[in-house]
Amino acid sequence: MKQAVFLYNTRSGKGKIARNIEAICTVFRAYGYEITPRLIDFCANPFDGNETIDLMVVAGGDGTVNYVVNAMKRKGLDIPVGVVPAGTANDFAGALGMSREPLEAARQIASGSVDRVDVGCVNGLWFVNIFSFGIFTTTSQRTPDERKHKIGKLAYIIEGVKEFRSMHAVPLEIEADGERFDLRSLMVLVFNGETAGGFHLARRSSIKDGLFDCILLEKKNFFRSTLAMCRYLAGGSPKIVRHLQARRIDIRSTINEPTDVDGQKGAEFPLHIECLAGGLQVMCARQQESAALR
Repeated sequence: MKQAVFLYNTRSGKGKIARNIEAICTVFRAYGYEITPRLIDFCANPFDGNETIDLMVVAGGDGTVNYVVNAMKRKGLDIPVGVVPAGTANDFAGALGMSREPLEAARQIASGSVDRVDVGCVNGLWFVNIFSFGIFTTTSQRTPDERKHKIGKLAYIIEGVKEFRSMHAVPLEIEADGERFDLRSLMVLVFNGETAGGFHLARRSSIKDGLFDCILLEKKNFFRSTLAMCRYLAGGSPKIVRHLQARRIDIRSTINEPTDVDGQKGAEFPLHIECLAGGLQVMCARQQESAALR
């Protein structure tokens, strides 16, 4: 019988996960899994004693998935991960085509197939969806969990508005796959996934192309920079919003700007960022079913 562990957080999904723990486990047992539910402990490695399991199922958002992937990589393991979306935005789960309903997501995983997707690494920290710094990019870290649980994505917007007061340019020296350039930037987004906070910003990104999609907002005056980002969000291509695709990126700066990985505290400068093609095994809906859900 296949062995699986189900990691969950009682506060995830506005309590929906906690109410459905046994029902989720029943779905996996129906598909031949012996599954052990376990309350997640962010101070411990969930793979301790579970080095030989066939599947790790995680109920949570991108931050929880990030924690699990980093824990697995630290032990040198390559175990398939299944994601039951239970965060605020669930960007990575969305890229995998997972249902937002816990029991349906569990069925997709239990009846699904193993696939390989890209994963990013910055200075030894792994990320599944996005690495970022600059304006708005550390909003997730500062947004209170209680507010996120109450009002969802709106909580990010409220916290993000406060950042206008501290908006500043970061001087950067960038090398992307051998191309070198300097830039004074308000914001840098390095996408492995496709969305950030549910917003589809990386228009050409794919978790299976071996490349990052990068968006860099150049510093001009306040009005011009803000207008450019609004135009980009509306589908335009303003010149001061620079877009590039790369496999390896090195970034240096005279400022040790705070960074973010999947909504969690990120790495310090200088930065070496690399996309590992097919570096993560995931268990998700079979391809035809996943395409039908999108």
